[in-house]
Amino acid sequence: MHNTTTLTAEHIFAAQENCNISDVFKYTLYSTVFSLVFVFGLLFNMVAIYIFACTLKLRNETTTYMINLAASDLMFVLTLPFRIFYFINKDWPFGPVLCKLSVALFYTNMYGSILFLTCISVDRFLAIVYPLRSRTLRTKRNAKIACCAVWLAVLSGSLPTAFMMETTSLKNQNNNTIDYCFENYSEKQWQSTLSKVVVFIETVGFLIPFLLNLVCSTMVLRTLRDPQTLSRGGQLNKKKILRMIVVHLMTFCFCFIPYNFNLIFYTLVRSDVLKGCAVESVARTINPITLCIAVTNCCFDPVVYYFTSESIQNSIKRKTQSIRNDYKLRETLQNSPRLQTIRQKFRADESTV
Repeated sequence: MHNTTTLTAEHIFAAQENCNISDVFKYTLYSTVFSLVFVFGLLFNMVAIYIFACTLKLRNETTTYMINLAASDLMFVLTLPFRIFYFINKDWPFGPVLCKLSVALFYTNMYGSILFLTCISVDRFLAIVYPLRSRTLRTKRNAKIACCAVWLAVLSGSLPTAFMMETTSLKNQNNNTIDYCFENYSEKQWQSTLSKVVVFIETVGFLIPFLLNLVCSTMVLRTLRDPQTLSRGGQLNKKKILRMIVVHLMTFCFCFIPYNFNLIFYTLVRSDVLKGCAVESVARTINPITLCIAVTNCCFDPVVYYFTSESIQNSIKRKTQSIRNDYKLRETLQNSPRLQTIRQKFRADESTV
């Protein structure tokens, strides 16, 4: 592959299969979507961390998971400028180590987000379905232990996976060396290493958490239908909990299901298990789209924070009300007749001097 003279990696893969397929559109798609995610993801997660660190008075198990989720999102967002540069220039000048770290942080963020959202779902399940029996289990100490376990799991999976991937360098028609990142992994790598890694991360990082989210949400909904639960919590609480579940599942399903299901399909194609130009064309078209959708989880996670935590809602409301009160006070003082008289007198004194 290093002896080819074509300019881009996608042409190499197409040539191997003798298929006239091009996915050049992905470079524009990636650079555009990643730029938007960088701007909004950075803004939303910086605001979220500010609220967690500076304005949130009451912290519980749920906010512990959210702080870690925001930290994961922020770390990934800060790597996006490197990806944007690469997909605009189609060349990686930052070296193989930074390339592999960027890949590792992508998987750390995605599967870390899935696991932290699952922790929130399980915590809500215990609080509603087993409110008394789960008191000793639902503590901030245990939440911190769970977060440490999540970080250990995703880092021990993503870092070795990223550093097992071999980056490639190709010579173009002008005999200039082009270094690739995030793409152009050989068929041999897919068959020997990457396919096995995908099976593991899809099982541990996606399928099991997805089933846990479904089971927990179903059990919560069944509990809410119980008349005793309604009399204990009231109709207003039921609406809040239903809203939490809907937002949680919508974020999970929209961001993670398309990419992870397609990842299995894409792996089968790249490992040469599924063959044919039509299959390859579908895989190479869908993969960039689902990847862009998955990356948007950095922007949607703060929405989950707001609808999941009443403490965050109250904190934002207090901050908003404080800003409004300050604005009204300044407006009142500016329009005060006494203040205007003092200003006029002061200006008259200045002109006299």
